[in-house]
Amino acid sequence: MTRMQEMSLDYHFIVEQEVGSSTYAFFGFNGTAGVWRISALNEAGGWKDRTTVEDMDLAVRASLKGWKFVYVGNLKVKNELPSTFKAYRYQQHRWSCGPANLFKKMAIEIIRNRKVSLWKKFYVIYSFFFVRKIVAHIVTFVFYCVVLPTTVFVPEVQVPKWGAVYIPSIITLLNAVGTPRSLHLVMFWILFENVMSLHRTKATFIGLLEAGRVNEWVVTEKLGDALKAKSGAKASKRTHIRMGERLHLLELGVGAYLFFCGCYCCGSDDNINNNIIRNI
Repeated sequence: MTRMQEMSLDYHFIVEQEVGSSTYAFFGFNGTAGVWRISALNEAGGWKDRTTVEDMDLAVRASLKGWKFVYVGNLKVKNELPSTFKAYRYQQHRWSCGPANLFKKMAIEIIRNRKVSLWKKFYVIYSFFFVRKIVAHIVTFVFYCVVLPTTVFVPEVQVPKWGAVYIPSIITLLNAVGTPRSLHLVMFWILFENVMSLHRTKATFIGLLEAGRVNEWVVTEKLGDALKAKSGAKASKRTHIRMGERLHLLELGVGAYLFFCGCYCCGSDDNINNNIIRNI
């Protein structure tokens, strides 16, 4: 799971942050390994807890005040990733729900702002928020996990190759190019991202609709040196995880549906081949 996360994060930093910094002098602050001017913090209004992405909130407000952001990619800083799949799910919920909720709260403010150019407004609203934080999650799940598999039941529907094969392949390669040492894990990364797209889509709608878990804040569980120190002093106690926490019914349901679609497709192909042989 660590290598899967690495592929996504490398693309985020190497591509998204670099492009935002060099082209628009803006990118979403990640909350760590950053240096701020006190005057920028004060002018932007300081930290606010209205969403679960207070770092991104601050970055957007500072950008609207005219402050420019510089991403220094040649500086390396160690980062600790979620230690369990449960912790990763909570983190991704926060990272997907928060931006969608922030977009809803700041869209009008961004449009009315007079300190930044129209082009920068377009970039922040359309590219930064709408496409990357909302549409990307929904399209990944709805099209590739629902619509595309469902077409096996309707043979009359023909999905063009550029939509079903070429575009996804290009997107996958672009995401993987930042982590060449993990290219052999691309297929596993695709499956992993499809699973998480369900969770991210759900969180995105929660953020847009401001539903029950919109302000849920669960600190991401990370082990790191604390576990090493603890294990060195004495054997760590095993944490008992309830079976209900291991079973993710929504993911299992979607997985069962995809499996059924695959079996149906294979069965349909066999029937077609048998009919062809009989006709011959």
